[in-house]
Amino acid sequence: MTTQTVKRSRKTSGAKQNVTPSLVHWRFVVVLIVVISVFAALAARAAFIQVIEPDELIQQGDSRTLRTRNMPTYRGLVTDRNGVELAVSVPVRAIYADPKIIHENDGLAEPRRWQALADVLGQSVDSLQEKVSNPKRRFVYLQRQVSPAMAEYVDKLDIPGIYLRRESRRYYPTGEVSAQLIGVTDVDDTGVEGLERMYDEWLTGTPGSRKIRRDAKGRQVEILETTTGEDAGNLQLTIDQRIQALAYKEIKEAMIYYQSSSASAVVIDVKTGDVLAMVNAPSFNPNDRSNISPHRMRNRVITDAFEPGSALKPLAVLTAMEFGEVEAEDVVDTNPGWMRLGGSLVKDSRNYGELTLEEIIQHSSNMGTSKLALSVPKQFLLDTYYNIGLMSDTGLNMAGESSGIFYDRSRWSEFELATLSFGYGISVTTAQLGRLYATLANGGIKQPLNIIKSPQQTGWQGQPERVISEENAKAIVQMMESVTQRGGTAKKAAVPGYRVAGKTGTSRKAVAGGYGEEYVNIFAGIAPVSDPRLVTIVLINEPGGDLYHAGDTAAPVFSSIMGGALHMLNVTPDDKHVTSGAWLKGGNHGS
Repeated sequence: MTTQTVKRSRKTSGAKQNVTPSLVHWRFVVVLIVVISVFAALAARAAFIQVIEPDELIQQGDSRTLRTRNMPTYRGLVTDRNGVELAVSVPVRAIYADPKIIHENDGLAEPRRWQALADVLGQSVDSLQEKVSNPKRRFVYLQRQVSPAMAEYVDKLDIPGIYLRRESRRYYPTGEVSAQLIGVTDVDDTGVEGLERMYDEWLTGTPGSRKIRRDAKGRQVEILETTTGEDAGNLQLTIDQRIQALAYKEIKEAMIYYQSSSASAVVIDVKTGDVLAMVNAPSFNPNDRSNISPHRMRNRVITDAFEPGSALKPLAVLTAMEFGEVEAEDVVDTNPGWMRLGGSLVKDSRNYGELTLEEIIQHSSNMGTSKLALSVPKQFLLDTYYNIGLMSDTGLNMAGESSGIFYDRSRWSEFELATLSFGYGISVTTAQLGRLYATLANGGIKQPLNIIKSPQQTGWQGQPERVISEENAKAIVQMMESVTQRGGTAKKAAVPGYRVAGKTGTSRKAVAGGYGEEYVNIFAGIAPVSDPRLVTIVLINEPGGDLYHAGDTAAPVFSSIMGGALHMLNVTPDDKHVTSGAWLKGGNHGS
C-alpha cells in the first residue's frame, strides 16, 4: 500500500467519525419528543377523564356492569272468615323478545324453531315475526302469563333474542261462586273489579331490589345494595264460603227453573252486621275471561235498585206503632176492600174486613198499610224510612254501590203516601233491604253491614244506633212469623225445626209511562224468631214461567238457603212443634 492510499483512508475514516454523532443526536431528539408527546397526551386524557368529565364515563361503565334485580312479590291472599282461599297469586312467566338481538344474530333464519314457538303460543309464525320485524326496537311482549311448563319449552327452543321474565297471575279457587264479589285483576295484576279493585293498594306489595355488579361474561361478582320491599297485605272477608256456595247453588238453580233473567241473595249475621253470603246469577268464570259479558260482572246485590213492593209493608205498620197511633193488639177496618184516593184506586185482592196488625202483614193487605200510613203525619212517615236506612249507604262502601232511588217531594198526595206504604215509589237494593230486616231482627238497632273482617275498618262505616224501640221491633218480627205459617203468603219459606219470620214482595217493574208485565219477586226473612241470628234476602228478577208470585219462587229458595245456613252454623232449632230430628231434612225448595 502506498503512502497516498493510507492518507486517503484516514481522511475517509475521519469523515465518518464526524458525521455519526450528529445523526444519532437527531434521532434521539425525535424519539424523545414522541415519547414525551405520548405521555403528555395520556396525562391530558387522564386529567380530562378524572377531573373534567368523569361522570359520563363512570355512567357508561356502570351501564355495562351494574344491574338492579327486583325481588319477586305476589299479590295478597283473599280468604273467607274461616281462612278458605278465595283469591291467590300463582307464579307464571312472560315471553318477550329483543328484536335488535334477533336481527344481529340472524335469529329469523330458524324456521323450524319459530314454527314450534308459534304452535305452543297458539299464534301464527307471520304474526310473531311481524312483532319483531323492527330491528330498532329493544322490547316487545310475545305472550303474557304463560304456564311454567310452556315457559320451559320456549326456553329450550333457544331462539336468540327470546327471553322469559317472572310475573304472577291471579287464580280464583271458588270460580263463579264469588266472582262478582271478589272481582278480577288485569294482565298486570292490578285490580279492576270488585274487592280486588277496592283494596288494590292494600293487596299490592312493594318489591324488594338488589343492585349487583357483573363481569364481562355476565357473572355476578359483587352485591352493592339490597332494598327490602313491603309485603302485600292479605284480605279476610266476613263471607262464610260454605254458605256462599250453598246460596249460589240455590239461586243459580232457581234462575234456570223459574226462567228468570237474574237472581240474587244476601245472608247477614244479625248480631254483627257481617255479610255471610252475597251471590248473583248469572255469573262468570274469573279464571277464563275470554267471553265475559259486562252484565254478568255486575254485583246486583249492591248495584241494582228495585221497588220492594209488599216486603216494605211491615215498616208501614211499624211506623204507626212508633207514632203511637196503634198498638200491637189493635184492629184496622179494611172494608169494603178498596178506597179511592184523589182519583186513584187502592184495593186488596178481596175484602178482608177487620184485620189485626198481624193479619195485615199475613194477608199483605194494601188497604191496611195504606190506612196506617195515612194515620200518621207525613213527615214522621218519611223520617222513619230515612232513619231506618233505606235512603242511605249500607256501610259496605263497595265500588258501584247504589243508595237507592227516592224522590222526596215538597208535596205528597194521599195516594203517593199510600203507595209508599206498600213498597212503590221507592227503589232499594237487596243489601239495603237486608239491612232493614237486620235492624228489625236486632231489636231496632241499626248498624252498618260489614264485608271485610281484616284489616279492620273503623270510624268511616258508622256506628250502631237505635232507630226503633225494642218492644215494637220485636212485635213486628212476631207478626211476620204468621207469613210463613198456615194462611200466610209464604208457607214455602218455612224451615223445618225453626221459627221463621218474613215477608214476600211481588212488584211489577216500572217502564216508561207506567208498569209493564215483568215482575220482581222478593222474600226477606229472619230466623230463628226466638233469638234472631240470620237475615236472608232472595230476589228473583223477571221470572218467565207460570209462577210469578214471590211465595212460589223466592220463598222456597229462601227456605233452602236459610235452612242450610242455620245447620252449618249449628244454630239450635227453636220450633217446639216439630218432631225430633225432622229439622234435619232441610228446606222445601222445588216443592
